[in-house]
Amino acid sequence: MSDQPAETVRLRPALENLPAYVPGRPPADDGMVRYKVSSNESPFPAVPAVREAVIASLDAAHRYPDAAAVALREALGVQHGVDPAQIALSTGSVAVTGDLVRALVGEGDEVVYAWRSFEAYPILVGAHGGSAVQVPLTARAEHDLEAMAEAITDRTRLILLCTPNNPTGPSLSTQQVEDFLERVPEDVVVAIDEAYREFHDPATVLGTAGIFRRHGNVVLLRTFSKLQGLAGLRIGYAVAHPRLARALSQVTVPFGASVPAQAAALASLRPEVQEELGRRAEQIRSERSRVVAALTAQGWELPVSQGNFVYFPLGEDSAAFAEFADARGLVLRAYGVEGVRATIAEPEANDRLIEIGASWRER
Repeated sequence: MSDQPAETVRLRPALENLPAYVPGRPPADDGMVRYKVSSNESPFPAVPAVREAVIASLDAAHRYPDAAAVALREALGVQHGVDPAQIALSTGSVAVTGDLVRALVGEGDEVVYAWRSFEAYPILVGAHGGSAVQVPLTARAEHDLEAMAEAITDRTRLILLCTPNNPTGPSLSTQQVEDFLERVPEDVVVAIDEAYREFHDPATVLGTAGIFRRHGNVVLLRTFSKLQGLAGLRIGYAVAHPRLARALSQVTVPFGASVPAQAAALASLRPEVQEELGRRAEQIRSERSRVVAALTAQGWELPVSQGNFVYFPLGEDSAAFAEFADARGLVLRAYGVEGVRATIAEPEANDRLIEIGASWRER
């Protein structure tokens, strides 16, 4: 509008160079059968019991949610073998990560993480005045833990380990993390972000419960957005040791976990729902194996993924590949000149990805 007054407000200088979060683009509505595999969303609708719990919760939508989320924290405490007070809830694990930065990082303090990794990390760090220390991934798109250990300084306050790593897919082993922790000062917090844990091969998944018990500077980050399919309700949590858990409760947004989100998360923990979610995780793992085998047979060399996605390290061809796929009805997530991520989704979308992979190589 032309009659807007001049703005003379003073914004924080940190915002000048802050990157913008780029969400997965929705498919175009042009009549073509299209699949959105750009956001690592679940291809499954809510488990019926979860849906029913959400609907029932709406009768209390005129009330504020339980700020302490007593029932959910008690259930999660049992699941993780910790006191409920050690569970910190917020609107997704990304929000809990933001709480960690607020609780730990002052102006100029450093946060170390691998790059490329979760896109929100530099935004969360920069928005709160921290200094991001990005350590390049290895040639195999894995965390370079040796380089990350060497990057620690007396200004380091937080280290973020994303495993399986989003967007590239490789994961860390228990021994790798234990060896790394031996090189981390005990006053530096190490956050293990396991948003994709449920899609990992159960035989080799990171033993974070034991790691947490053995190290007072470790915090675990989990989400209900992926396997549980509650991305639209926004709820995730941290499992923290008591002092840090109290700090997280001090800085989090009050009433962040909504009434429907708490109801859905609590219902997701029921034994019968957990059984169904386990079947869904196995189906995703099976589809991932099928897709990777087909792409490998075509000649693709992909990082080993333990998430619900695969990553094409295409470099300068990333944007062109994403456009190529989009023209054929598949919306992917391109990362600049680094690579392209594709979510393992419904079989029809996965078939489309295999077809596109073959067509690209046959050009």
